[in-house]
Parts: sequence; structure tokens; C-alpha cells
Amino acid sequence: MEAQLISNGLRYSSLPRCYVRPEPDRPRTSESAEYENAPVIDLGRGDRQFIVQQIAAACKNYGFFQVINHGVAKETAERMVEVAGEFFGLPVEEKMKLYSNDPTKTTRLSTSSNPQKEKIHNWRDYLRLHCYPLQNYANDWPSNPPSFKETVGQYCREVRGLGLRLQEAISEGLGLQKDHINNSLGEQGQHMAINYYPQCPEPELTYGLPAHTDPNTLTILLQEMDVTGLQLLKDGKWLTVRPFPNAFVVNIGDQLQALSNSKYKSTWHRAVVNAHKPRISVASFLCPHNTAIIKAPNELIEEGNASLYREFTYAEYYDKFWSRNLDEGHCLELFKN
Repeated sequence: MEAQLISNGLRYSSLPRCYVRPEPDRPRTSESAEYENAPVIDLGRGDRQFIVQQIAAACKNYGFFQVINHGVAKETAERMVEVAGEFFGLPVEEKMKLYSNDPTKTTRLSTSSNPQKEKIHNWRDYLRLHCYPLQNYANDWPSNPPSFKETVGQYCREVRGLGLRLQEAISEGLGLQKDHINNSLGEQGQHMAINYYPQCPEPELTYGLPAHTDPNTLTILLQEMDVTGLQLLKDGKWLTVRPFPNAFVVNIGDQLQALSNSKYKSTWHRAVVNAHKPRISVASFLCPHNTAIIKAPNELIEEGNASLYREFTYAEYYDKFWSRNLDEGHCLELFKN
């Protein structure tokens, strides 16, 4: 069965077979505990050094953290979720004008993850947008809802500023100059995935997204408050990250793992689905420039040892990542020395 939009207005009484995971690879959400000590960092504190230390500890011990008082206006984030819901509530004929399975398209609506290649699909539709520079891409974004371009553009600007500030703090936490990471990545791209996970008739049989790490540098995730779905792997167990009020989840991506010489690990995470409510999440990705050479600086390579990963360009990594299924294992393993 060919993948097609599941935000098509239909209510499914049972899960179509092409979404059913084999028995060993099911989410077992009833067995998942809450992530009790998930780090929440207040960026509004005046003591920058303390914030840098908190971020460094979270990156080292968890691979992710949540941030509050982050500088993105509450109204901007709330309106982003609203306009995402408005878009996915459009008639399917309107949405299908943007549908494509070509990952090179800078604006596209699609479903699952890699529907042309995968054998089992994921219970997700998503709108993928390139966001930087805005003037290069925003004209191709949806014109319906009418407020989409203005709302999403404002959100992108504010989240990009947050991401660049976080990368400065992460750089300092590694003992590097504040601007080392940002400078080494060139003019960084910015992408967005607006994810829509419809109500699922049998959520124990499928995923919204299976376990994966992100191929980019840093991911900033906006979650709805009233529906959980994000799970992270900690000490071999999948734990549910409950949304924190007015917070973003920040994930370390594969490029930061390589740049830090594995001092910081990219986070294994997945999305589970819900029988009672749809769920929206908005993932913003900061990405190195395609020609940026990813390598650990000498300061992070212990004396007498080589870097854990060979040098590569981001374009090389991105092509390799999208040539594989999402759940084929950690792509970074293919770049080890």
C-alpha cells in the first residue's frame, strides 16, 4: 500500500497493515515511565557562567535539555501551534498541492519518513520548510491559512536567534571560544518540520517516528502542552518527556557529537502516538552550511589520540542520512576513523 496523507479527514477504526510494526519493535507505551529529572534551564538568570555550566552538564549527561525564559515570545510560539493546526485542518485537496516525496524540495508536505523506501510507515504527516534566508524560501510557503507566512516567518527569526545563542553557550561549555561552533559551521541553514500526528486507533502497534538521532547540529522542539508523545532513551529505557510550560526541548544533533569528539552525544528519541487526540510538534533544525567541514578541534582531541570521526562535509553527511531508513542505526557510525 502506497503511503498517503493520514490527515485526510478519515477516522480509522483499525490500523492499516502498512503501519503495523513487528512484535519486537513496538513502542510498549504502557511500560514507559516519565522522564523525572529532565533538565530545565532558565536562560533568564543573570549568571551566564552558571547557565553555561548547566548546559554543559545537560549536554554531557543527557544529550538534551529544556529551556525557559528563552527570548522567544510566548505569543509567537502559541500562534505557531495555532497556524500549524489550521494548516493540517485544511481540506486534503488543498494540502495535496504541496505534497512531494522529493527530499530536495525546500517546501513540501509529506507523510511518514521515507515512504518510497521504507517497508513500514510511520503515523505522521509533516510540512517541511527551509527557513533561512527567509527571503529565499518564504514565497514558496503555503498561502493558506492567510497568516501562515507572517506567523511562521516571525517564529523562525526568533528561534534562529535562540539557537545561535545556545551554540555559543555550548561552545563555551566545551572550553572553546564562544564563536567557535558558529564560525566553523559557515552560514548555517535552518529547516523546520511541522509534524502532525493524527489520532491513532491502535497506538501500541506503530510510531509517529521510530528511534533516531537528528542529522543536524541542534534541534529546537516546540510541543503542545496537553498531549505527550516525545520519548528519549536513557540508560536503555524509553522515557516520556512531559511538556514544560513555555519551554523548548533542545536536542544535540549528530554534527555536535562529531564536533565535540563525542563528549556530547546526539539524542536517541522517538515519537509515539495517541488514541484520543492528535498532536502537533514543531521541530526547528540548525544545520551547517553544505560545504562546512565537520571536525573536532585540536582542543578536544586527547594527546596521542586521533579524532573519533574522519572529516566530512555536511552535504556528504546529509546525503548519506537520507539515503537510509530512519531506523537503520546511527549514521555517524559510518564516519568513524
